[in-house]
Amino acid sequence: MRAIVLILLPLALVAQNTNWAVYGGSPDNDRYSPLKQITPGNVKKLRVAWTYDTGDAFPGSEMQCHPLIVDGIMYATTPKLRVVAVDATNGKEKWRFDPHEAREKIGKSRARGVTYWSSGQDRRIFVTARHWLYALNADTGQPVASFGTNGKVDLREGLGRPAREVTITSTTPGALYQDLLIMSVLVSEGLPSAPGHVRAFDARTGQVRWVFHTVPQPGEPGYETWPANAYQYTGGANNWSGMTVDVKRGLVFAGTGSAAFDFYGANRAGDNLYANTLLAFDAATGKRVWHFQAVKHDVWDRDFPAPPNLVTVKRDGKAVDAVAQITKSGHVFVFERTTGKPLFPIQEVSVPTQGVDGEVLSPTQPLPTLPPAFARQRLTADMLTRRTPDAHSAALQRFKQVRSNGQFEPPSREGTVIFPGFDGGGEWGGAAFDATTGMLYANANEMAWILRLVERNTTAPPSGRVLYESQCASCHRADLAGAPPEFPSLVKTGDRYTSGELQALIREGRGRMPGFSNLSAAANQAIARYVLTGVDESVVATSAKPNPIDQKYTHDGYNKFLDPDGYPAISPPWGTLNAIDLNKGRIAWQIPFGEYPELAKAGMKNTGTENYGGPVLTASGLLFIGATNYDKKFHAFDKRTGKLLWETTLPHAGNATPSVYQVKGKQYIVIAAGGGKAGPQSSGGSYVAFSLPD
Repeated sequence: MRAIVLILLPLALVAQNTNWAVYGGSPDNDRYSPLKQITPGNVKKLRVAWTYDTGDAFPGSEMQCHPLIVDGIMYATTPKLRVVAVDATNGKEKWRFDPHEAREKIGKSRARGVTYWSSGQDRRIFVTARHWLYALNADTGQPVASFGTNGKVDLREGLGRPAREVTITSTTPGALYQDLLIMSVLVSEGLPSAPGHVRAFDARTGQVRWVFHTVPQPGEPGYETWPANAYQYTGGANNWSGMTVDVKRGLVFAGTGSAAFDFYGANRAGDNLYANTLLAFDAATGKRVWHFQAVKHDVWDRDFPAPPNLVTVKRDGKAVDAVAQITKSGHVFVFERTTGKPLFPIQEVSVPTQGVDGEVLSPTQPLPTLPPAFARQRLTADMLTRRTPDAHSAALQRFKQVRSNGQFEPPSREGTVIFPGFDGGGEWGGAAFDATTGMLYANANEMAWILRLVERNTTAPPSGRVLYESQCASCHRADLAGAPPEFPSLVKTGDRYTSGELQALIREGRGRMPGFSNLSAAANQAIARYVLTGVDESVVATSAKPNPIDQKYTHDGYNKFLDPDGYPAISPPWGTLNAIDLNKGRIAWQIPFGEYPELAKAGMKNTGTENYGGPVLTASGLLFIGATNYDKKFHAFDKRTGKLLWETTLPHAGNATPSVYQVKGKQYIVIAAGGGKAGPQSSGGSYVAFSLPD
């Protein structure tokens, strides 16, 4: 009987039309609210109901949290990963939990939400900070002592490697099935990298109940798609973007990312199951039910960027339960939910295989024939910017120096255009689904990036500079400039870190940055000194132990294809909002999404911009979304037509997915206004809720 309560209680909360108790709105991840108080006819009357300032913003910080609202309380995170409970009617704080245990948090991290679980009077909030998974009492914010060790579990444990050598965290909330918390994890995309195992934890005790190895081990299906014993040294193939649960069928769906290293795979020859794969598990046991690999031997960072959506579509007049997965390339794959049978034909297309030396690429890749891609697929010269003659000339000159042949053009030493870029097409904000119409809604980025491989210097005498260039420059660039805000500049790092703090960060890692525990103390110190002072000191012993990873190539950083003024070097739209009819396999409407205020003022409007954070839908006919980086707008669209019905300016960009709820008969929409994507000074830390006037 207890298991039945665990299944029904979260669904009952959702069914009351008051709560937003699950990340994504429901276990189906439909991001759909049945509330109808706010309508296309009165949405223009929305006003700020309350604002809650976390007080935790700092230059470069972000706040991507999709908050939960349960029984009038909002549970959310701050830019410093603190957890707060706030009265959802007035924004007054009820409690705050600090996972840093009185130590000041250093550097930027992200948490896209929390998980709410209950059984009778036992109500818990699960959240991660660095490598710790916490269980908090939902009423008090205090750690639940019976969970793990004094309320927390070390996610580094149980991965088959020494915990101190593992860098792992989770930015997306875990998924619930009965008394299981099934965790998404974020690992480094470079080497060394932690394994991307999918693990289910007991929601009461924190004990591991099942594990699925995304890099197969001996005797497991898929082991033959990797070199022998690859599971011992490689990593990635992790679900970082979140999971979706079919509660009725007891299935959990998870999309995985690329294997490490992202852009050169000579040490992982083969198709690399289960990287870049949509997996269907038995939620109770972790046993694979079916899978589909969307990219074989990925060297383009084509992670599945968002949790899949459970959808119901019409086929031959009948309703078919399915699962839809958006991609960074701007495609949608749709499968029958229990068998994995594609609902639209998938073609196995021939692709180029002439990579750099040592690389062995797959000769074919799968692409769906329908629906059509919701982002452009190949950058050509006629698509370059015409914003100004000088901008066009500079873009054309750079374009002639690189390869641009569409999806799956191999990474190269001269540079390969990745389009849509590393951040989509579709991104972590995900899609929303309206079961009454069969319409899937997704916002998209249309940016070009340039991927250029460079040889690692393995012959120069080791020194602080040489070690920095071999270990750090692929993200932070050889000139320390980085690619902000995703990969921060290390210029003037001494203004933010002491030598000891920087050495600890190099040793332990954080988020996507791996820890370099294999480096000797002298090597660590030399890198820190070079970054802080520019002094390049030689190092006698660089490694505390042998490094089994032999990687000839790295890349020269994450470089957007921009014009000399910093705007996209391609023609608009640079971001779009899309409605995709899954019944007919067509795009119902598509509009540019976002503006640069300074360009709009000069007459260049409706360009679209990069956008992060997803949409939510209401039964009354509305689509709410923030997301746009530069104009800081929060929008309401007519979901039938894409017509803009209302917008307002937030204090900082709403790079997060909003939540819809009702308390005491009043409907609210709340969004995190955290900014940070448009540069360090664009950061904030507020939640803003809207409602109709009394």
